[in-house]
Amino acid sequence: MVLMAADVLGAPCWLSLVARDLDAAERFYGAVLGWTFREGSFGRAFSVAERDGVPVAGMGAVAGQLAVPVAWTAYFAVEDADTAVARVRERGGTIGVGPVSYPPRGRAALVADREGAVFGIGEGGVHSDWKIGEGAAPSWLELHTRNAFDAAVFYGEVLEWGDSDGPGCDVFYEEDQVVLRRAGEPVARLNSGPVEEGAPTPQRRPRWLVHFKVRDLDEATAVAVEYGGSIVTGAEAEWGGGRKVTLRDPEGALFTLDESPDA
Repeated sequence: MVLMAADVLGAPCWLSLVARDLDAAERFYGAVLGWTFREGSFGRAFSVAERDGVPVAGMGAVAGQLAVPVAWTAYFAVEDADTAVARVRERGGTIGVGPVSYPPRGRAALVADREGAVFGIGEGGVHSDWKIGEGAAPSWLELHTRNAFDAAVFYGEVLEWGDSDGPGCDVFYEEDQVVLRRAGEPVARLNSGPVEEGAPTPQRRPRWLVHFKVRDLDEATAVAVEYGGSIVTGAEAEWGGGRKVTLRDPEGALFTLDESPDA
């Protein structure tokens, strides 16, 4: 079943990895997260990752031809891509790509906020069974930025967070963090912190960081290292309980593993 983006307005609706070597990316994430892969709608350079038959994320071997870093990108649902892109530009963000059409009836754009954190916007059909925090979908999205409150204003205006008249997301201040909730369930958090390019922890630069669920954190971390990944920060306490480890895949894409009994 496919929902329209307007039904999940402002919420995370998809995740994609821009890679150089698609086969290598599939081997790595297949081993670490138990994903399987099928060819995507754009040809052999793209694939869709699945877990238990449920779409999880997209991957494309286009980093080289687009001259962009290897990285994970979170997409947020919007009712109208052109309007959302205009809002990004009006509020000091930048437009990287789009809006462009994608099959069967969607449109998407790649943009960045005022601090340079890259994210995507998607208009059209979204997977009804892709809901962050549930099932095979990622457990969290996390924005590291200079000022979480300023960022919340930017994203709120672009993505219509806090629109009480629609089906969108609401923003709350919880335990010194800005938390985004959809239908009461947390889907993302925004954190203030150091963002300088020379910061000792690269995940603290302006970026959206994706969290994936694993049942055994130590085992998954060991597999990631065995398959060419590297540890950025060792096991530490996760917000809301549990443990997490931040890593890079063999090509440098940053992500976090969260230990969860629901993985």
